[in-house]
Amino acid sequence: MKKTFITLAIIFIAQYVSYAQCCDKTSETKSATKTCCSSDSVATEAAVTTYYFHTTRRCETCIAVEAVSKEAIQEYTKLKVPFTSINIEDESQKALIEKYKASGPTLVIVGNGKTVDLTTVAFMNAGTNPEKLKAKIKETIDSML
Repeated sequence: MKKTFITLAIIFIAQYVSYAQCCDKTSETKSATKTCCSSDSVATEAAVTTYYFHTTRRCETCIAVEAVSKEAIQEYTKLKVPFTSINIEDESQKALIEKYKASGPTLVIVGNGKTVDLTTVAFMNAGTNPEKLKAKIKETIDSML
């Protein structure tokens, strides 16, 4: 019984640490690395823009959030709304990272003077219910156009 309890405790702690490392919104950035799919010049020209901030090391859900969000933008707006993926460990993107207070994986849609943070909805639905996330993205974009 004691061995079972200890084994379960170790598994629980390992899962918690694994999740916290990837999806911790309060972690500090450590070093500059390559930016993935970033384009500030395109983003500033559009009325509505979508930013997905991420770290270099990403969990399966973090990758799913980016993929589903990008797919939703392409399906609903035919690329009229830019989707910009930004590595928060890239020092060259510091201004945007600070502006949107991204310290971990963050999905925001910006337009008409409003910023809508869809991070919670994205992480709850990207892996299990991507259609719900796509609908929320579409609803948010429609409210800004």
